[in-house]
Amino acid sequence: MKFLIDECLSPKLALCAREHGHPASSHVTWEGQGGVQDWNLIAFIGAGDWTLVTKNAYDFRGKADGASGHHSRLAIHAGLVCLNGDDMDRAMQIALFAAVLDDLSDDDDLVNQCLEATMLETNEIMIERYDLPAG
Repeated sequence: MKFLIDECLSPKLALCAREHGHPASSHVTWEGQGGVQDWNLIAFIGAGDWTLVTKNAYDFRGKADGASGHHSRLAIHAGLVCLNGDDMDRAMQIALFAAVLDDLSDDDDLVNQCLEATMLETNEIMIERYDLPAG
C-alpha cells in the first residue's frame, strides 16, 4: 500500500506512513503534482495505484446528497482516506492518520473503499469504512 498525501495536508503524514511500513508513500508536491486541480489529480492517482489521503472528502468521495466525487468515478482504485475535523492543525492530522494506520493494521485492503477518520467534539476518533463507489 502506498499513500499519496494531498497538498492540503502536512508532508509529515507521508513520513509517518513510511515509518509504519509503507515506504513508497509520498506527498502530492513531492510527486510534482502541487497545484494540480483535483479533477486532474485523479488520473495521476488512478494510474499510480495510490491510496489518497485528503481532508477534501466532498471532492473525492462525494456529498451526502448523492453528488459523486472524483474517486467514485474510478472503476477500480486503491482506496481513499478522508481525515475530518474542525480547525485541523498538523497535530490533529497526525492523530487522525495514526488512527487510520492502526485500523489498517488489521485489514489493509482498501480497494474500492473509503476509510474516514473523524475527530469528534469529545476528542475521540471515529473510524468508518465503506465501499466507494457504493454497492
